[in-house]
Order: sequence, then structure tokens, then C-alpha cells
Amino acid sequence: MISPNVETFIGCDAGFEEASIVLFGAPFDSTTSFRPGARFGSAAMRHESFGLETYSPYQDKDLSDIRVFDAGDLELSFGNAESALRDIEERAEEILKHGKLPVLLGGEHLVTLGALRATLRKYPDLHLIQFDAHTDLRDEYLGAKLSHAAVVRRAHDLMGDGRIHQYCIRSGEREEFRFAKEHTDLHKFDFTGLRETCEALKRAGTPVYLTVDLDCLDPAVFPGTGTPEAGGVSFPMLLDAILLVSETNLAAADLTELAPSLDQSGSSTATACKVLRELLLAIKRA
Repeated sequence: MISPNVETFIGCDAGFEEASIVLFGAPFDSTTSFRPGARFGSAAMRHESFGLETYSPYQDKDLSDIRVFDAGDLELSFGNAESALRDIEERAEEILKHGKLPVLLGGEHLVTLGALRATLRKYPDLHLIQFDAHTDLRDEYLGAKLSHAAVVRRAHDLMGDGRIHQYCIRSGEREEFRFAKEHTDLHKFDFTGLRETCEALKRAGTPVYLTVDLDCLDPAVFPGTGTPEAGGVSFPMLLDAILLVSETNLAAADLTELAPSLDQSGSSTATACKVLRELLLAIKRA
């Protein structure tokens, strides 16, 4: 019997019941303020992942050694951000209810808010670690409270002070940086201070949500994103940072802001695939 073709990320073909990690996609970019196209990111990562090996020479691990279920992409309302966020939240909640670790593929960065809401409900003491070029701390953007430019401000509305840790930040309005000084743990330009943060969270056993906006990478490495910002980090630096965070009590994670059509060479999609492989392998859930 020939089975129907269902495209999954390479090596992520475990059944739901046996899996400890569940991938799902949120193809949404309706609040993108510059260059659209991130809605195609999750599908592109699946399709192009077959140009990648399942084995990581960085970690000496193979995706065949772990159990990951790829649930595919949600069907989201492009014209209604709150409706899309509810659908993302419900899917993340279902995954968490079964004791599995959700890994969300964007889509623009606003999609994080849906998965974060569900994770915060299960883990009220949750901390957020953000890798990003941008602060994402605007109270609103063009009158919209739900925007990729305001996603971390909405996270702060839910979490309060002292629980949001921001790295690689190199862009934002003056008021956003002033807000961060009083309310978040912001680190400009690179991952300085991440090791100390992770060690403290690990000692306390604090649950952590990791959000990786791929524009934290330098545009020379990763041009295929909606709002590229010069002065970013390299792939090896990002990998080292992910490995640090993986040593904490990781509760959920996401990868956002790949816009594959903005890099016709395909190198950005290939890089995103490699970041995802390393993230999945770094998560300490066998």
C-alpha cells in the first residue's frame, strides 16, 4: 500500500503519541510592517530540509535519535490577528496538555504571543528569552496593539518585570530602549550575559520559553527576512546561544521571520533549516 505523501521536516516523522517534541507551523504575516513573505517560512523549511542531513557534526547527534512529530501548518485567518493567535494558542495548549514540548515555526514574530499565552498558563513562573534584532517593545504600531513590532510588549503585559531577557538587540525607538531599562533585561548587539542568565535560570529550575527571530543573524548570513538589520550575529554564535538555553528547563520554543522569497539564492532557508535541526537536537527531551 502506498501511503499519502505528507511533507514533514527531515527526520521528524514520529507518531504523536511517541514524540516528545511537536513541531507546528503558523503561516501568518498580516502585521508585517516592511517586507512581507514570512507566511511561507514554515512550508519552505519543511520542503528544503531534505537538502540537509539528519546528523549534526556540531552536537554529534542525529534526528533519528530523538522523536519529533511534525503536525504541519495551521490554517489561519490572515485578516484577523486575534483569531490567528487563538488558533495558535489552542494548538500549543493541546501539545502541552499531552506533556510534549511545542516548537512553533513562523510566520512573523507576532505568532509567538499565541504559543506564549498557552505556555504561561501551564507555567505561571515562565521566563522569556528572546533572540532578535529588534526590541519589539512598541505599545502599538500604526494603531495596532497586536503587531510584530509590539509582540514583546504584549508579552510584558502578561509577564511583568524581570522575566523577559533580550539579546542581539540593535534596533528600536528611543522609547522602547527606555522602557527596557526599567522593565526588561536587554542586552544590545550580541549574547553578552546569556551564560549568566541561563545558569541562574537553570539553578532555579525556572521554565523558559525561547523565541528566535532569525533576523538576529547578520543580513550577510540571513538576508531572507522582512526587516534585516546590519550588525547581527553569525550562525556559530547563534548555535552556541541555543545550546546554552537548551540547558535550562525549556518549556517551549519558536523560530520566526524567515521570508524565503526575499532570498532567491535559498541560503536563508537553508540556514533556517540548520538552525531548526540544531534547536531540535539541543532540546533535552529524548
